[in-house]
Amino acid sequence: MRFIIRPFFQVLRVILTPFMLLSEKLTTPPAVSRSPEVQAEVDNACRDLALYQFRACPFCIKVRKEIARLGLTIETRDAQNDPQHRADLEAGGGRIKVPCLRIREQDGSEQWLYESDDINAWLRDRFEPA
Repeated sequence: MRFIIRPFFQVLRVILTPFMLLSEKLTTPPAVSRSPEVQAEVDNACRDLALYQFRACPFCIKVRKEIARLGLTIETRDAQNDPQHRADLEAGGGRIKVPCLRIREQDGSEQWLYESDDINAWLRDRFEPA
């Protein structure tokens, strides 16, 4: 049975991926506007963040849309196709699950935040304009 189910979902993923990515492009909201000085501060704060994700994961798309809406420049790391990013995610976060936001604190420690709703809430708390 497994030899039927796995290929079925692989083919389904191949078929749906372009539609999901097109939908993301068409429905991504415009970025909030900030003054150049405030945007520079936000960009500086984003240097310590990295989003581990799969390109066509619906939960990753949800987080990427929130990142775009907030006008953030967060590095995205492909944990599906890049073995180094996949290994970093497993070593740092403890499991291969996406989306995952790696937050490097000022003291050098790292926090690994899983779950799209939790990531979006953290981003809004930290970067939503007043």
